[in-house]
Amino acid sequence: MSQTLSSSRPYIGGQAVLEGVMMRAPKSFAVVVRRRDGSLQVRERAMAVRARGFAGWPLVRGIATLVESLRLGGEALRFSADWLERDLAAEGAAAGGAVLGVLGAFGLSLFTWATADVAGDPPPPHAEKRSRGGWVMLLVALGFLVALPQGAAAGINRLLHLGLEVQSAPFQAMTGALKLVIVVGYLLAIRRVPEIRRVFQYHGAEHKTISTYEAGEALTVANARLKTTMHPRCGTTFLVMVALVSIVVFTAVGASLPRIHTGSALADNAIFLLEKLPFLPVLVAVTFELQRVLARYCATGPMRALLAPGFVVQKITTAEPDDSQLEVALASLRVTLFRQGRADDASSGGEDDVTFATYDSLLAAASLRHAEPSA
Repeated sequence: MSQTLSSSRPYIGGQAVLEGVMMRAPKSFAVVVRRRDGSLQVRERAMAVRARGFAGWPLVRGIATLVESLRLGGEALRFSADWLERDLAAEGAAAGGAVLGVLGAFGLSLFTWATADVAGDPPPPHAEKRSRGGWVMLLVALGFLVALPQGAAAGINRLLHLGLEVQSAPFQAMTGALKLVIVVGYLLAIRRVPEIRRVFQYHGAEHKTISTYEAGEALTVANARLKTTMHPRCGTTFLVMVALVSIVVFTAVGASLPRIHTGSALADNAIFLLEKLPFLPVLVAVTFELQRVLARYCATGPMRALLAPGFVVQKITTAEPDDSQLEVALASLRVTLFRQGRADDASSGGEDDVTFATYDSLLAAASLRHAEPSA
């Protein structure tokens, strides 16, 4: 499914948001959301960039890409929530922002990870509108995906009198399994929220649209409809791989550090947790590179089985979209490609928020109908 794209076919990443889809290219960014009246609200801009430098190096690029994905994903989610709030308020319904409130800080981070494409050829860092939002979301999510599973493992170890040392491989295997339980349990729980279920449909639409683009096919609803909702670069797969890779990484860390014997299980766990923190970037970097390789070389054929755990969990975070949702994803990609093509034009302007009454009217605007991938 994934392939090496030429310079005329830039890497495209995406993310589902509330009633919409965000797409990004190296030099452009767009979010399209479906309003309650059926119209399409668009935010798009060219992204001023600077040279990657060391941020493009193997291992380092994984951390840089994840932070950038979280930052852009958070902006896209806030944009979609704002318009949903406005529409629901006009109808006298509950505020749309309540959905994000339910997710909370940890939930929002994990939700953003699960619905974003975080592997592939990373775009150069955005040189404008920098914020700490991406770093905050990353740190919060990593904190819950390290401290909470380890605390749960320590509790089970004590409750069942297993006698496992905190640095041992069995203890790390249990911690990794609990990471998966936390991720899958959380995703299953939020899937029951109707608004989030619809986001997962848009997630499926995003995957189908990107697969159509990567196949070099015309960006039409008919072509996208035939694609699978699974994609090897999905953030859901990344989360699953983080849990699995963490077993290896932290087992190696535990074996290489002096043994911890304070006489207190609580103190042992606290010390080892602190010792883990410097290795979290290593965990993210290794997982990113592993997923990058698997997405590029194992997306088809018998080696696709290596992606099976991620695809199984993607069954939770994606759902079959309807045609109107495919239109939103296709519109977002077309706008992104159009802006990408004009990014070097000084007259291309800055950020634009525009409303289109219908999908066809959006296609007719600014020749977006011709924003197609090269064959």
